[in-house]
Amino acid sequence: MRRVVVTGMGALTPIGNNLNDYWNSLINGKSGAAPITKFDTEKFKTKFACELKGFNPSDHFDRKELRKYDPFSQYALVSVDEALKHSNLNLEKVNKDRVGVIWGSGNGGIQSFQEQMTEFCNGDGTPRFTPFFIPRILVDIAAGLISIKYGFRGVNFCPVSACATSTTAIIEAFNYIKWDKADVIVTGGSEAAVIGSAMGGFSSARALSSLNDHPESASKPFDVERDGFVMGEGAGALILEEYEHAVARGANIYGEIVGGGMAADAYHLTGTHPEGDGAVIGMNEALKEANITSDQINHINMHATSTPLGDVSELKAVKRVFGERKDLHLSATKSMTGHLLGAAGAIEAIASVMSLKEQIIPATINTKNIEPEFADSFSYPLNESLSTEVNYAMSNTFGFGGHIATLIIKRHQC
Repeated sequence: MRRVVVTGMGALTPIGNNLNDYWNSLINGKSGAAPITKFDTEKFKTKFACELKGFNPSDHFDRKELRKYDPFSQYALVSVDEALKHSNLNLEKVNKDRVGVIWGSGNGGIQSFQEQMTEFCNGDGTPRFTPFFIPRILVDIAAGLISIKYGFRGVNFCPVSACATSTTAIIEAFNYIKWDKADVIVTGGSEAAVIGSAMGGFSSARALSSLNDHPESASKPFDVERDGFVMGEGAGALILEEYEHAVARGANIYGEIVGGGMAADAYHLTGTHPEGDGAVIGMNEALKEANITSDQINHINMHATSTPLGDVSELKAVKRVFGERKDLHLSATKSMTGHLLGAAGAIEAIASVMSLKEQIIPATINTKNIEPEFADSFSYPLNESLSTEVNYAMSNTFGFGGHIATLIIKRHQC
């Protein structure tokens, strides 16, 4: 069986606009939450989010390109550029017929859709749409733009599974390389949903935190006082590569993808199964493919969005799969980044790879009182990163519609 390794990463997040800044913020417990600056929140229940900071699209694109690209595509291209440079992949020598792109987004060009429809609905009925309207909103367009920019002619598509999307994309990239359909795949996800329609919609669904007086501490996964997630935006990119291909070109290897599990709760439109049924299947499938036992997992980067029901159902699922294990370290990086929806899995997979590489587990910040039923069942590094041995890391992401995606990454040791 062909092995699949991570040879490059790129990050554009609310707590860092590149890989190094993102990782340093994670291990130092930096919150990305603050009052929203992108639109007037006077009439909104939730007035804060985890926005990108100091990101200027004009630093990366010319005016002609900016007319064509929704922010979610901009974020994708910026993170991929960093990941490819990080990988040192020689674009002149690599066989581009064997390089693919599997890139996800939960909402695609929702900002462009909102802007154009607002303009149309406020007009006299004349359809004065930009010719780039449709390409800007298509959820698959980022995958296409990446392939066009670099000339990658291999497998190219966009999976969509709501907030499980970019983990699904990584698992699909893993599969296609294993199946000998590609040697290298650019994968990950991007999201640009800090806009009125998305914030209003999630607020109406009672999914968002409304702790407006203290936004920096609003995301508190596992805490008994959590009240919803904090919206985030950005992108994460990973270069997955067949092991022998990576070795032959002398690539740096940061981790190895060894298992992926996908399942469905088959339960509710937006809520997770109360007993974590789908999550149990997803985690067990990932363990089965990795050919390891549950006691070999050292760390789980939890989906843990800080919602009242979701966090408990995931903890129940973990307990069903792993039992009570005080040596199993659970953390929730969404406490710092917020929830990047379709891009969450990508930046959390990057965090997991970095944990394996650096042997450091980022803490869950803001959390003080863990749900009593689970407080003594696992290890929870709170507010301070933990330096410890990490050989296998698991990353969970779940999405509206009951989508489950679980990834297992192995430490690479030369």
